[in-house]
Amino acid sequence: MKDTTTNNPADLMKTLDGFLDHEVSLVVYGRGALCLGYEQPLAEFLNTQDVDGIIRAAQLDDLVNDERFWNAVDATNQALEPRGLYITHLFQEDQVFLRPEWEAHIVPVLRPPTRWLKLFRPHTIDLILTKMMRGNDPQDMADVDFLIRHDHVTAAQMEPAFATVRMPDIQELRDAFQRALPVVRQLLARHS
Repeated sequence: MKDTTTNNPADLMKTLDGFLDHEVSLVVYGRGALCLGYEQPLAEFLNTQDVDGIIRAAQLDDLVNDERFWNAVDATNQALEPRGLYITHLFQEDQVFLRPEWEAHIVPVLRPPTRWLKLFRPHTIDLILTKMMRGNDPQDMADVDFLIRHDHVTAAQMEPAFATVRMPDIQELRDAFQRALPVVRQLLARHS
């Protein structure tokens, strides 16, 4: 029997890979990372319509100036537009809530198999931090709950991350973090 399960993030990454002609390293986060980087992802992760990425500081100049990569992103978005799928946000690492040493903990993403695209995701602790950028948004908090349960994350692991989180110096984002913090702590306590 043919598997007819839709996996939008995988389709996006395979399409991007098909338009590339050289190796590109990309750290995915958001629901795309939850879909591709974890065993047995929830159905709603498979149906997300976009994939977001983090551009590491060390690769910033090379990637910003990589015209062939950006052309491949544009071609991917154009090819998948009829399905409403797109590669949307590629943020610099200093624009995302992360631990200072986040890059040392990135995890290879091996699904889908790709030729040119080398995919990674942030460590689960860092993904939880990224999910706090919209405050106590119900969808993001449900994603945090999944992450805590999936990797058995504890308060003892998260508290140092809360204390050292690196975030943009934007009051709205700092307020969002403070709104999310008690909710994430409740989720950690519930699963301890």
